[in-house]
Order: sequence, then structure tokens, then C-alpha cells
Amino acid sequence: MASPRFRDTGRFVRRKIPTKTYIPANLADLMRCLDPDSNAATPIRIRGAGTASTDCNTNATGTVIDMTGLDRIIHIDTYNHTVKVEAGVRLGTLVHALAEQGLELIGNHDQMERTIGGAIASPCIGACIGEQAAYLSTQVLNLKVITAGGRIMQVTEQQKHLLNVFRLSYGLLGAIYEATLRVRPITTFSASHRSLTVDTFADVANRLASRDIGLKFYVLPHMDRVYLDLRRYEQSPGSSYNAPWKIKDWGESTVLPHVFKSLNRVLPIPTVKYRLMDSISAATHGLVNTRLVRNGNNVTATGARKRRKPRNLLRSTWCFPASDFSVVIKAYREFCSDTLAGSGYRTDLPVVGYRVARDTSAVLSPSFDEPLIALQTSSTQEKGWEDFVIDLAQFAENWGGTPLFSESRAMRAEYGAQMYTNRLTFFRKIRLQLDPHGRLLNPFLAQYFQ
Repeated sequence: MASPRFRDTGRFVRRKIPTKTYIPANLADLMRCLDPDSNAATPIRIRGAGTASTDCNTNATGTVIDMTGLDRIIHIDTYNHTVKVEAGVRLGTLVHALAEQGLELIGNHDQMERTIGGAIASPCIGACIGEQAAYLSTQVLNLKVITAGGRIMQVTEQQKHLLNVFRLSYGLLGAIYEATLRVRPITTFSASHRSLTVDTFADVANRLASRDIGLKFYVLPHMDRVYLDLRRYEQSPGSSYNAPWKIKDWGESTVLPHVFKSLNRVLPIPTVKYRLMDSISAATHGLVNTRLVRNGNNVTATGARKRRKPRNLLRSTWCFPASDFSVVIKAYREFCSDTLAGSGYRTDLPVVGYRVARDTSAVLSPSFDEPLIALQTSSTQEKGWEDFVIDLAQFAENWGGTPLFSESRAMRAEYGAQMYTNRLTFFRKIRLQLDPHGRLLNPFLAQYFQ
């Protein structure tokens, strides 16, 4: 448990002052919103689908620019394997449009409700296979941006260092309004699944993290159980079918959150409630992750096209060095047990983990120095969550966890600076050049980037 301290979880107390929201429908609208001579109150924050777990894209006062109105897929180039899209296109919409042309994104990314702009400006991860598929932003070839001064700026792959700064820039350098991404023909992978104890998983975790495979896993720490989802490209992986993946997605992203929200309302006795929840989780993952899915591709594995994040689903994500994860996962199990014993709080949904390849394509890449394992902790239980994420952040610090500015609740500014070191200093200098008056810097991000 963390020592007593101010309970700052990454969400500011919001004053009841209305924030003006603009939804530009075209480039001219967007330029007017960011024009320094406009009436837009500062700070101005650029928002996509609003899926961030922290307050990185919200404002208590000032202006929010909602990019979801810029939702055109401009051109799919089936010869050169690229796609040009506006920033407000939903990830799931793009995946299905590419599939109609026999193409797919390079890498399998979760959260299909996200916008392309948001998925480029902040880490978008998943069970990606290959060292070149860590984040969606890795595949960006060109960007068109409206700067904080309201001017058009184009960043191309010939401007490698500048493009690396704009990837994962959290909307602090300008509003991305158009992007060209590298894509590829649909490629089928084989999928295998295992059910292990935490100790058995720890024995193989380092070996799995060092292999060129897609690794996704689900941890039920209070049942001492891990469900592995391993993906690899092979010579003859077989055919891929949509139905098994749809059932898998429905079970994981729809059944469990909604059932658990209901159980939290009707079952007052924690021991009975948690025992039932763990049994439902084990049965769901035992079915969908061991018996149904054998082969897939980055289209079938993305889940529902129009899925939205369940309301009130709480989430915090931290990344840990892959080389140490065999120790970290055991420590995490003990952390969950100690937290329940000490505070009576525990999360109700399985923890989701991903292998994240080393990636130097972005200055603020979390895995710039080494491969990581991301642990995404989710829950439907609000009471006790704010204190839990404080303790989770302390646990992550103790084990060298790397934070994500959009997803890691309760991150301390000093720790963020420590983990991103001179790269954060360099990014701040670029930000000051492009936004000298801090028009795009809200109070939450000012902790880290001012």
C-alpha cells in the first residue's frame, strides 16, 4: 500500500464553468477554431473519441475541439498500400473500409471506437506481431496539421525527426487533421491459447516477450489464473472466420462489463459477489480463448465495428520492462491480494496485458529503450477506485513501470520526467517553438510539459 499522500489520480476537480466545444466539419472550420484572432477561449484541447483515462484531452474551462466531424476516408491506394484519412475517422470504420479492398492495418489494435487522430497522437496498442507494429503511430508516413497559430503545416517522411516528434505528441503541437498511413494486404495468423497459473506464466514470460509473436493475456490475480492469446505468422495458418472472433469480442468487451455492473448493484456481500465474478470471468475466457479461435487476421481480430466504450468503465495502464516481467507479474498478484486485505477494494474485470515491441519512431515512445509489457487494469466499481489507482501508481513506480500520459492514472510529474528523461526535455523545446503561448496546454498536461 502507498503511504498516505494527496490523492491526485490524474483527474482535476472541475469547476462548474461551461466549456465551449467546437465540432469542425471541414478544414476551414478547424482553422477558424485555432486562429489566434478567433473568440476561442484558451486553453484549447484537441479531442477525438474521448477514450483517454486521464484528463489529457479535457478542459475545465476554455475550448475543446471535437475532431469527429472530420471523418472522410480520402483515398485507399491498393497499389502502394497506403491510406489517406481525416483525423476523425473511427479506427473500426477504417479497418472495415480497408478490408473491402483486401487490405489491413499493420498491427492489431484494440479500442475500435478511437479516432485515427487520437490513435496517432497517443499510444494505441494491441496484440501486434512484429517489431514494426508497436503502435498505430509507427505506420504514419505523412501528416497535415493546423498549428496553435492557425496555420497549415505538412510533415512528411522526408522530415524524419520532425515526424518522430509529432507521433505520440498528445495534441500539444497542433491539431492533426489528415494522415497517410502504411497498410498491407490481409495476412492470416495462427492463434493458440493456454490457461496457466501466475507462477507458470512467470516461468515463460521472459521467453514469450523476446519472441516475434503477438502476445495478449488476461490475468485473474485473485484466482491465480492467466489466459494466454499467442499469435504468429506461419506458412499455412489456415482460414480465418469472423464468427469466432465476434463471439470472443462480445464475451470480453460486452458480457463481462455489463454483467459485473449489474452484480455490483444487486449483490451487497463482497465475498459472494467476487467469487461469482471470478467464476464468470474464468468461464468466459475458458470458452472464448481456448476453444473457439484458431486463426485470424487484423480485420477479424479487431472486434465490433461500432463498439463504444461501456459507460463508467474505469481504466489505468502502465508498462513494465519485458525483461523483468516474470518478477513483476508475481508482485502484481501479491499487490492485488494485499490491497484487497487492506482496503477491501479490488477490480472486478480481468487485467489485460500486451507485449509492446521496442519502437524509436516517436520521441515520446514508451518503449523507446526496450520492449515492454503493458498491463491494463479495468473495473466497473467506482467506490474505492481513486485510492486504488494511487496505490497502483506507487506499485508501478517501485517496479520501474513506464507511464502513458493518456492512460496512467495518478502518475507523478517527477516520475514522468524521470522515465522519459532527455526526450521529454527535447519535446518541451519543440512544443515551445510551435506553441509559445501555451494555447494547447491544459492544466493536466502542464504538469509534465510546461
